[in-house]
Amino acid sequence: MSANKRKNLNAMEEDLESGSDSETSSDNEDDGPHPEAYTGNEEVQIDFEGRSPTDPDCHGISQLLQRVFLKAHINTMQMADMIIAQNFVGSVICQCEADGMESDADDDMCEDGTIFGITTALNITAKKDVPCVEQFRSFIVQKAEKYAPDAVLKHFRDVLGNEARPIGYLINERFINIPAQISVPLLENLYKEINAAKQKGMPFNFVYFLMVIKFYRKEAKKGKPREDTYTNAEEELIAEKAVNSFEYSVADECDMGMSGDWLEGDATLTPFRKVVLFDAKNLPELIFDIQKYVNGQ
Repeated sequence: MSANKRKNLNAMEEDLESGSDSETSSDNEDDGPHPEAYTGNEEVQIDFEGRSPTDPDCHGISQLLQRVFLKAHINTMQMADMIIAQNFVGSVICQCEADGMESDADDDMCEDGTIFGITTALNITAKKDVPCVEQFRSFIVQKAEKYAPDAVLKHFRDVLGNEARPIGYLINERFINIPAQISVPLLENLYKEINAAKQKGMPFNFVYFLMVIKFYRKEAKKGKPREDTYTNAEEELIAEKAVNSFEYSVADECDMGMSGDWLEGDATLTPFRKVVLFDAKNLPELIFDIQKYVNGQ
């Protein structure tokens, strides 16, 4: 389906156990770090491929969606089932089948069937009566009511309430530190599949895309400006192209593993979400900009 991409995966979201024996530790006079302690410098080489979602991917997709919504009342398993049911649109990132001895190290880090990412779009206008989509739409409006300026809130309400102008919920989720380069073939493939679906009369003729983007904020301090770091680097470009957006902190909903403190030497960062709307017709231009960005142009 989409082209295979070989990438380095740094600092995977895994707890690496030292496996130390208590009796051995008591005899060890070295007070330095354990030789197997995770310091964030490890590098794992993995072959990735994009393919259509299938039924066994449901749990993995649901877990990726839960990272976006955290404690929100949204049925992510049902949403994952919807993503799989429209198997003509969207891709999951999974590990390629490896041959030979090189696969042993990868198998220690990744369970068989692990879903590393999902890139797809759901029609949240045509599917507004499906419970998980209804929950999602209500969630967006509630957050806008609480955090968005009045003009932004009105725009989101108007857009969500206009059934003549369909909205696609663009999902672009993956494990932390999988390089942004992988987003280019996935988004290109999504764009092609959406066009193919439209030509077949399927409900993918979107006017807007809506995204929920994850980022972390380091507040201004000692004369230094505020700094935002996007979990998926390419989404900073998408946020810049938004016709409207609002943001909110999720610090109270995250555990330590999600707050940016799990890597040795990390600064304290506050996790945020940014809800953005952008014109669907601008997707090709965005993909082109992302490609230049990830290639360092």
